[in-house]
Amino acid sequence: MADNSISLSSLGIQMPYNMQAEQSVLGAALMDETILNRLITELEPEMFYSEQNRAVYGEMRRLFSESEAVDVITLVDALAQNGVFKGADDAKIYITRIAETVPAISNVDSYIKIVREKYQTRRLIEAARDILQQTEEESDADLLLESAEQKLYDIRNGQERSGVKTIQESILEVIDTMQKLSGADRDKYAGIPTGFNYLDTVLTGLGRSDLIILAARPGMGKTSFALNIATNVARMQKIPTIIFSLEMTCEQLTDRILSSTAGIDSQAFRTGRLNNSDWNDFANATSLLYNVPIYMDDSSGISVPEIKAKIRQINQDPKKEKIGLVIIDYLQLMQSAKRTESRVQEISDITRNLKIMAKELNVPVIALSQLSRAAEKTAGRSDHRPQLSDLRDSGSIEQDADVVLFLYRAAYYNSQNGEAEQANENEAECIVAKNRHGETSVVRLGWDGAHTRFSNLDEIHEQY
Repeated sequence: MADNSISLSSLGIQMPYNMQAEQSVLGAALMDETILNRLITELEPEMFYSEQNRAVYGEMRRLFSESEAVDVITLVDALAQNGVFKGADDAKIYITRIAETVPAISNVDSYIKIVREKYQTRRLIEAARDILQQTEEESDADLLLESAEQKLYDIRNGQERSGVKTIQESILEVIDTMQKLSGADRDKYAGIPTGFNYLDTVLTGLGRSDLIILAARPGMGKTSFALNIATNVARMQKIPTIIFSLEMTCEQLTDRILSSTAGIDSQAFRTGRLNNSDWNDFANATSLLYNVPIYMDDSSGISVPEIKAKIRQINQDPKKEKIGLVIIDYLQLMQSAKRTESRVQEISDITRNLKIMAKELNVPVIALSQLSRAAEKTAGRSDHRPQLSDLRDSGSIEQDADVVLFLYRAAYYNSQNGEAEQANENEAECIVAKNRHGETSVVRLGWDGAHTRFSNLDEIHEQY
């Protein structure tokens, strides 16, 4: 079959590189072992354009990892074995030359920067070629755009390499953070308030870069609770919030948000049977929410890369503020970006990538999750309160999450209890079952089923 790939030479493009910078980096590392230590944390072999330089650096890394000496003699011997050079003499001539022609070891930082910049430019050129190639094979413009954005995002993300830090450096960073948290702009750095007072006390707000799992059995109100938080954050804190709903349409989400904000019975809202007072409340709610920074997406079976692509589109718009909170309803309806052998592995891949996304974007990600039926079937659990073991499909949900919240309404099970055990229909519990940053606890909340909203309760709360 003919090769239809696009040739860079046919486009008049040559790959950029700087041979002298590559050779100077390698020569400096041969002359100073401390420089080689740095190179191993800053450069990968593929960052060198020259095949010979890639091979030289690869062998230097191998020798270093095996605790062997790295000098002209050991390197020439290693290179003689891999066939990159015609023989040991050619290898010796090349290695000796690069060791002797380093302009200045003190300028090695500049040489490293040149090698990295040329590599990034080559990656951009290759990404552009791949995008052109895909346009010949794929007609869906949305898929092409998502693929292009992901390629560019991966290149940019690859530029950020976290190195080893001393405790002195970390202490200075902590001091800087503490000063920011106690300063006038503390809201930019502190956890984001949910609007539920005691929950905010327990969690110290929604932690930026945290993956927060909100789980419950069907009918407990997890979507309502998530929408209440979204409305509080976007309306009160003016923080742009995006909701990915894989089960409900954007119109249904908006109905719920308006019904809750206006205090209109949700059934009356859905049927349109509003009295004059309701219409006034409806008008006030639309006025309050019209300019609130809430985004919604009701794509079915969305994956984490697709979510990241859509958030990037908003974040890259200079007219819009960056997204500060992500809500996904719900986890089990998402799709993995890669093929897996089982649903358990698929959920594991999704939760791991959601955590990575939260860290990369530096925003809290709230992912709603189903619970297994164990809480309703297991003997000895008459109150049906959920436990971490009830998380459905995978233990990785608990492992990857920074915070796990369970919603529980005892009144939901009233029909199964005796007359003397009837629970209050207007109360609910938010069980903080896992909190990487602090204590676990039970947060009591008010529940208004008619308007699908939760509220604060001024009660004594217990440690979970």
